[in-house]
Amino acid sequence: MAKWIPQHEAPEPLEGPVVATITGGTIVWFVLFLVQLPFYGWFRDHGHLWWLWTCLVGGGLGLIGIWYVRKRDAAIKRARSASAD
Repeated sequence: MAKWIPQHEAPEPLEGPVVATITGGTIVWFVLFLVQLPFYGWFRDHGHLWWLWTCLVGGGLGLIGIWYVRKRDAAIKRARSASAD
């Protein structure tokens, strides 16, 4: 098997509203958890309880993601201001 060699430069990564995107996704996970919570008994009886916990874990990981991207954005801004001086 021949080794794949790229024929052109990779494009620059897209930078957008990362904090807003992660925050929105986290809110969606928590809303899904809260919407499914009244149906706990049905999920338990039908073996789908993992759906509920998946939404809760998604929200929890989203909180970690929000913390991470806020720190990342702050570091990028500090680096830009340091290089501008």
